[in-house]
Amino acid sequence: MKTWFHSWRAAIRIARRDAWRAKGRSALVLAMIALPILGVSAFDLTFRSSELSPAEKVDRTIGAADARFRDADMAGVPILQDPEGEMGVPARIREDEQWPSGATDVTRAIPAGSTVLTDRVGSAKLTTAHGLLMTEVRELKASDPVARGIMPLLEGRYPEKNDEVMATSHFLETSGLSIGSTLSARNFEHPYRIVGSYELPDTLRTDQVNALPDAFLAPYAKAVEKAGLPAPDSSVSYLVRKPGGFTWNAVQEINTKGVLVASRAVLLAPPADADVPLYQRGNWGDYGAGPADRAAELAAVATVVGLAMLEICLLAGPAFAVGARRSRRQLGLVGANGGARSHIRAIVLSGGLVIGIAAAVIGTVLAVALTLALQPLLEQAMGQRFGAFDVRPLEILAIALLAVLTGLLAAIVPAVTASRQSVLSSLTGRRGVRRNSRVLPVVGLVAVLLGGAVALLGSLVTEQVALVAAGSALAELGVVAMTPALVGLFGRSGRWLPLSPRLALRDAVRNRGRTAPAVAAVLAAVAGTVAVSTYMASREAENRAAYQPTLPYGVAAAFVREEGGRDVPAVREAVQRYLPVDLRADVDRVSVGKPGCSLWGEGPGCGRFEVVVPPANECPMYASVPGGGDPAERFTPEQRRKMLTEDWRCKEDDGGGVYVDGGLLIGDAKLLQVLGVDDPGAVKALADGKVVTFDRAQIDAKGTVGLKQITDTAAADKAMEEGRPVPGKVSSVPAYLVPGDEQSYGVQALMTPAAAKAAGLSTVPLGVYADTDRLPDSEQRQKLDGEIAKLGSDVELHLEQGFVNEYGIVLLSLAIFAGLVTIGAAGIATGLAQADAEADLKTLAAVGAPPRVRRTLSGFQCGVVAAMGVVLGSAAGLLPAVGLRLTEERDQLRYHEMSVAEGWSADTAPPDLPIVVPWETLGLLLVAVPLGAALLAALVTRSRGAVARRAAT
Repeated sequence: MKTWFHSWRAAIRIARRDAWRAKGRSALVLAMIALPILGVSAFDLTFRSSELSPAEKVDRTIGAADARFRDADMAGVPILQDPEGEMGVPARIREDEQWPSGATDVTRAIPAGSTVLTDRVGSAKLTTAHGLLMTEVRELKASDPVARGIMPLLEGRYPEKNDEVMATSHFLETSGLSIGSTLSARNFEHPYRIVGSYELPDTLRTDQVNALPDAFLAPYAKAVEKAGLPAPDSSVSYLVRKPGGFTWNAVQEINTKGVLVASRAVLLAPPADADVPLYQRGNWGDYGAGPADRAAELAAVATVVGLAMLEICLLAGPAFAVGARRSRRQLGLVGANGGARSHIRAIVLSGGLVIGIAAAVIGTVLAVALTLALQPLLEQAMGQRFGAFDVRPLEILAIALLAVLTGLLAAIVPAVTASRQSVLSSLTGRRGVRRNSRVLPVVGLVAVLLGGAVALLGSLVTEQVALVAAGSALAELGVVAMTPALVGLFGRSGRWLPLSPRLALRDAVRNRGRTAPAVAAVLAAVAGTVAVSTYMASREAENRAAYQPTLPYGVAAAFVREEGGRDVPAVREAVQRYLPVDLRADVDRVSVGKPGCSLWGEGPGCGRFEVVVPPANECPMYASVPGGGDPAERFTPEQRRKMLTEDWRCKEDDGGGVYVDGGLLIGDAKLLQVLGVDDPGAVKALADGKVVTFDRAQIDAKGTVGLKQITDTAAADKAMEEGRPVPGKVSSVPAYLVPGDEQSYGVQALMTPAAAKAAGLSTVPLGVYADTDRLPDSEQRQKLDGEIAKLGSDVELHLEQGFVNEYGIVLLSLAIFAGLVTIGAAGIATGLAQADAEADLKTLAAVGAPPRVRRTLSGFQCGVVAAMGVVLGSAAGLLPAVGLRLTEERDQLRYHEMSVAEGWSADTAPPDLPIVVPWETLGLLLVAVPLGAALLAALVTRSRGAVARRAAT
């Protein structure tokens, strides 16, 4: 070892030989380092492979075309667009001016001599092997070379006739159909034969059927209109190929005709932001992450990587210490033959280097192999196909170097400790005198205080989550640095313990060099678990306090708002059959125009209705004013606040409930019973043909409620924009106001079918309310969901189960993770303790100690390490959780103060965010985990050690 190179070469050979001899320990450390490398490398490969290049994106969106043209729906006025062709705004418009709306003829903007493919997309309820399925229908000649890459064919062939279609593989799987099957649509019995299957590379889970242009959507729309229903909407775009393509200047020229263009040339070579007129407008621009956002992301990634490396080093460090301790005679021989302390350090560090390199190679190779092998599963999970399998050598090398660096860092402390041993102590097996550093605890205490101050500053002053996270991380590192001193404090409790735990505790205190890293590793894992658990438990308490039921407990409601309630009878029957229904109330809704009109009155011959609020009952803050504008701006904040607190017309309604169109339902007294409204007066009013209302503002001075039928929706919309009364026919119906503050769960008014008919209102079925005698079990819910799925309708199903904790499984998973890390770290420390205490155990056996002492001592050694780490980690984990909750409270308090100051809130009580300690999780960590670690260590420890001769001293 005369030169640096030769000394390290020899050290690496010795370390490689030792690692091969201690295969179990080496495999454990290698796995601890390689598994994170495997995960990070696999994530990098998956992310980079799924990150498409501009050329790959273009091929999937516009195929082999040069551009996709589509209507901006702005009545053909000149527009400004972004380079991607996804967003457009009118080129000349004032801030307070309404945007134009209307279609334009896109084909007039297509240059002469271009090759054009029409791409039209609509939807239909298609017949399947199980019933009906709402499916996207796309009319595009997929066999044309211009469309190559948009819809890759998987099996079969492209459609060639008007009665042929092909379907996505996901549709075939969902529908139970296959190539050769026939399908049709509801209200359209024309059969289509499936001749092929394809996929959409960017959306693998899309249910879509492809037909030739004008082969499906046009005849389907005619059949639907013939059935009395509004024709379904569809969107159309045009794939255009032109020699020379479309430059950014050409795109801007086409924009003057109100057409958006996604150009291949522009997407592959986008213009600078300064050359995009849209980005030069105020409040418009490139919304990508800025330098500050990227810096914050890099800081977050660096923090996570640093903490992960720290955890691995704390776990792997004791394992290297075990190897160094068991090789101390060998290291002593190196010193006896002229080796310097640097050579001893090199040998131990080489152990970390060898394991780190092996972990890097194995983790990287496995990451590449597993990513390739699992690529189909990853693509299905992500819902998109990869582009090219993208391996970034520099990124993979950087991840691999992290493994090497982690191995070296884990071996530093054992290397320094081994080099400080005298040659005589190493050869005779004596431990020597160990002195603990007095500087490290002081540094740790300073870090704890500084980190706590930074976290409090971030939560109480600046309200920055980054400061809270940084301060918490610094404080946790400080606690890690203080761990040896804290372990010494734990030793003072040994005087009250029985023999075996007292020996285990004193052994841990005397040998802090091996105890502290294991305790710190447990501390770090438990601190993270406690922090997340406390935060989630606090959020759960906040959500529970703010929870508002949509229906009375155990009540179910199912609504069908499309096709004039055609599937409502089937839904009612399914609810009655599969739920434990105690009382059922069928409800209808008011329909204006044709029976098949949509809820919002869209389409020719369709309208809508509204419950008229008399002008005297309107809140002045919300009453429309001539010329439009915000009426609340006419009042000062004090006036607004006074109206919210004193004017009954302006009081906020926090009732919640399910959505009911216009707040009016058509039903009978059963609905009142289901909703828990116990009012004989309301039942009598329904029998007398009156409207039962829960809203005082709906009743005019004559004691009636006005129901307005609006047939001209365009005129109504224009009147609303201008602040004028909406034109329509008003029917006045006698009303009854339910006294008190009865909870109506979204229902503002109720009238019987006879009363609605007498008022000249047409009705269609809407759905059902059902009161159950008990909550349905999982099997009943699955059967109901399956029956509803067969209908292919958009059914809104609500079942009130009360507040449901969403975080329970997460908290249990975190506790299990922390428990596994704790047991692993404590087990490593126990193995090191057994290596140190072998001579003591032999002495105990020689003086007559029973064999079980060996087991109990091993169990208590493991339990002591686990208990100390769990206690310290539980205390350290509360800081970040409390800091984050205080930050959220300050943020809500600021918003609350602003709302009160501006007069938008009548609630002067400040928000109070609860901070809840998850005692169940803490109990599991503080009791079950150390106990489990102790029992496991006792079970795997042999009662009798190997017979050996005691070395002479």
